[in-house]
Amino acid sequence: MHGEYKVPGGKLVVVDLDVEGGVLRHVRVAGDFFLEPDEAIGAIDNALEGAPATTDATGLAARITAALPKDTVMFGLTAEGVAIAVRRALAQATEWGDYDWQLIHDQPQPPALHMALDEVITAEVAAGRRAPTLRVWEWDAPAVIIGSFQSLRNEVDAEGTARHGVTVVRRISGGGAMFAEPQSTITYSLAVPEALVSGLSFADSYAYLDDWVLGALGDMGIRAWYQPLNDIATEVGKVAGAAQKRMVGPDGGPGAVLHHVTMSYDIDAAKMLDVLRIGKEKLSDKGTKSAKKRVDPLRRQTGLPREEVIARMIGSFRDRYGLTRGAVTDAELARAEELVRTKFAHEEWTARVP
Repeated sequence: MHGEYKVPGGKLVVVDLDVEGGVLRHVRVAGDFFLEPDEAIGAIDNALEGAPATTDATGLAARITAALPKDTVMFGLTAEGVAIAVRRALAQATEWGDYDWQLIHDQPQPPALHMALDEVITAEVAAGRRAPTLRVWEWDAPAVIIGSFQSLRNEVDAEGTARHGVTVVRRISGGGAMFAEPQSTITYSLAVPEALVSGLSFADSYAYLDDWVLGALGDMGIRAWYQPLNDIATEVGKVAGAAQKRMVGPDGGPGAVLHHVTMSYDIDAAKMLDVLRIGKEKLSDKGTKSAKKRVDPLRRQTGLPREEVIARMIGSFRDRYGLTRGAVTDAELARAEELVRTKFAHEEWTARVP
């Protein structure tokens, strides 16, 4: 069995192993990390040898930590990262490079249609009818997008959205409310087979699926990192928030994961505060006193036009994993438009949590 895991902000960990009699055998850990002293790598292998194959990542990491020589130094490597690589090997997880990735980047579309396309495309990936897909959104109107379980009246100022002509929609994933304007927001979705995140905890899957965009931002001179549970942050503030939805496959088999991210290229903070009800508890939780300081736009940090930031992000993904230009099929669009009529543009869905 073979498993790989790139430690967030670190290096690639590769594990090869067998399972015999319900325990790990012939464990070999490798990668492009740095580790001192030399004998530490053998200690890691030995710590994993004989471990029950049912041991979770926390238990595996504890075995590794207990076995490391005194004064061991890890750079780009963690005990937890090795443990996750082991769990991915046991789960027979796939890797990014195992797939032929498709890009969808269409003309501006209505907010409700974006919600529907996320559901339809992820369902198609789950059913095996579509390749894993990166979809970059373009908005035709400003919008507030609330999480699946959020209260509409608690999150949205109805008078503010009416005053500014802002459409309110509810997405299928959880998480918090986002404010998006066509030229001030960068939004993308990843629809990926469940096998890509096999062996990862829910939290670890966020970091794993965000890693490519951290690299893309780094290429633009921004040092960014994953901030649990679902933020991308920099030294001067948050730049993005992510959310996920899991879908089962046909007949309850392996499915797909929708991972979508909204990034602030620029932001009208005064308008955002006029359309969103941002509570004191949320601000306190983020350790800030003002909502205006919670999100730091990419425009200021990169000095690049929005279109160039998007082009560089797409180029970074293509360089890493390959990417072929694709499109929403006629059948997918028809299904999405039906969902707009019956669900995403309906008050029954938008106000399902009043």
